[in-house]
Amino acid sequence: MSSSTPYATSSSTFRQHLIRAVVLLTVYTVIISLCRFLAYELRFDFIVPREFQEERLWSNAFNLAVKLAFLLLFGQFRALLSFFSLPDLVRIAGAVYLANLTTFLERYVLATNNMTPRGVVLTDFVLCVGALSSLRLGLRIIRERTSPHRNQEQGPQQRIAIVGAGDAGATLAKEFINSPSRGFRPVAFFDDDHAKHGNQIHGVPVIGRVESIDQLKGRAELAKVVIAMPSASGKRIREIVQLLTARGIKVETLPSMEELASGRVRASRIRPVEVQDVLGREAVNLDAKGIRQLVAGQVVMVTGAGGSIGCELCRQISALTPARLLMVEQSEPSLFLIEQELNELGLGATAVPLVADILDGPRMDYIFDRYRPEIIFHAAAHKHVYLMERQPSEAIRNNVFGTCQLARRAADRGVAAFVFISTDKAINPTSVMGATKRLAEIRMMAIAEQGAVTPASGSPPVIGMGLSVIGSSSPENQQPVTSNQERTSSAPRTKFMAVRFGNVLGSSGSVIPIFKRQIANGGPVTVTHPEVTRYFMTIPEAVGLVLQASVLGQGGEIFVLDMGQPVKIADLAKQMIELSGLVPGDDIEIVFTGLKPGKKLYEELQHRNERHTPTEHPRIMRFTSPVVHDGAGMRELEQCLHQLEPNELKKLLAGKVDDYTPFFD
Repeated sequence: MSSSTPYATSSSTFRQHLIRAVVLLTVYTVIISLCRFLAYELRFDFIVPREFQEERLWSNAFNLAVKLAFLLLFGQFRALLSFFSLPDLVRIAGAVYLANLTTFLERYVLATNNMTPRGVVLTDFVLCVGALSSLRLGLRIIRERTSPHRNQEQGPQQRIAIVGAGDAGATLAKEFINSPSRGFRPVAFFDDDHAKHGNQIHGVPVIGRVESIDQLKGRAELAKVVIAMPSASGKRIREIVQLLTARGIKVETLPSMEELASGRVRASRIRPVEVQDVLGREAVNLDAKGIRQLVAGQVVMVTGAGGSIGCELCRQISALTPARLLMVEQSEPSLFLIEQELNELGLGATAVPLVADILDGPRMDYIFDRYRPEIIFHAAAHKHVYLMERQPSEAIRNNVFGTCQLARRAADRGVAAFVFISTDKAINPTSVMGATKRLAEIRMMAIAEQGAVTPASGSPPVIGMGLSVIGSSSPENQQPVTSNQERTSSAPRTKFMAVRFGNVLGSSGSVIPIFKRQIANGGPVTVTHPEVTRYFMTIPEAVGLVLQASVLGQGGEIFVLDMGQPVKIADLAKQMIELSGLVPGDDIEIVFTGLKPGKKLYEELQHRNERHTPTEHPRIMRFTSPVVHDGAGMRELEQCLHQLEPNELKKLLAGKVDDYTPFFD
């Protein structure tokens, strides 16, 4: 029984396709024949001369065969007739135009006495395109009017207004009108374009700018206003939100261009306005071709693949057709989530999830030797400032030693590029986290200058400047790397570079999710200091610029991303409270708690001893600094890592990072 099922299904499907083809052939034949017949009648004012009677019959037969052939060629026998849009109209017009052109030229090729008049050919084109399009449009109207969604029991329709009378707003209004079961009825458009004022879109009037909302009749009955301007600036979004929330109107928005481009959301999916919508970040123009050439066909490794930056790196890189994407992550649950997301997006074919600790030497050796990565994006790190301030040994071990070991493996195996994800907190740091990131930059640049090396005879394998492989002989038996050691001739030189940027919106541990939780709990919202400011970027923007910097890098540079204007955290807290429909100070209190250890009022962009040079991209700056070699000092730090108290470790760390100002308990 089961073996016959596939055959029965295939036979039934074949019959359905055959019946549909016969019906379409019949419909198209009738329409094409009638249009040609009517074209002759119109050409001769419904009195066709006797000499054209026979020619009309012959012309109709030839015209029918040619038109059916071109309709088949343009896919009109496969199209669902009740789905009709502008691309379908173009295809119908193209098929009919080429068919009529063919039938018109046959008069010259065949040189027959019976030639179709030019007026008949032109009239037939208009009639045929109009008839076929009208058929499709009529069937579409019937489908939409008889849709199950329209026939569902409908509740009360909520009145909404749409800000943005462009393509996005028109599409949204059309979906609400065609799907009344969603419970929304557009009653007005607002738009900044004066040329659209006074007109209608899908029967909905364009009132004017959103500032004229008080002129809208029944404004008090509006359930919400939807901002349908995906490419609008953050400044304009902020103005609109402030205007509407001041009048007690709920505001939602369509996804941004970044969200739409990622494919993760639909253009018709409205959502609450988020703080990233109003922060004023402008769109970033990237060298998409250069980035694709960098990644396409390469084996790319991302460490810390389960983190906020690591996940976005995996999303963007997997869309650029790498030969393989190695997702290295210590946290199994985080790695599972990003793997599932890539699979759901159809990007998981090349992704290889690898549970691994970058400090696990044998495991990382296996990964390097088994998969042979060609480009590495190193995002694995301990990044929470306050946590690392109380346990500096873990920050040094992971952020410094982990980076050095990974960088040395990359150099020894001739990896083409190694991109280290750093932070603006590494500039004149006041925290352990920032100091360890800065020290990692310093050590990586030393490795970049030195290149792959072969250890002296009798020495254990060297991973970093004074760092031993896990499980190798004791550190005191190692020899510091010196300039007279030979570079490995078989390994090409690796391009090392670091990329610094500020806080990323919505990342783990950032203020955004903390404020959201505090607002949801009824407050208070805690801010460390009234004047504290930070730079913010969206996660996709930061990762896009990281990839762009990777294209620009020649090796040995530190790139700093242009993060725009700094934002006061107190102002950010107020905006988030207002976006929740609440009043700062009345509904939700803002409490200032004082700066935590390691925090500073503002972040900086450049060390005193760094030289700035421009790059080809206006949003990326290049810095270079003197390379410091201190293998003996690194071995000293490694030996006493878990023997000293936190304050003593901070003093030792300050001796390695000149601009570090430690906080002592």
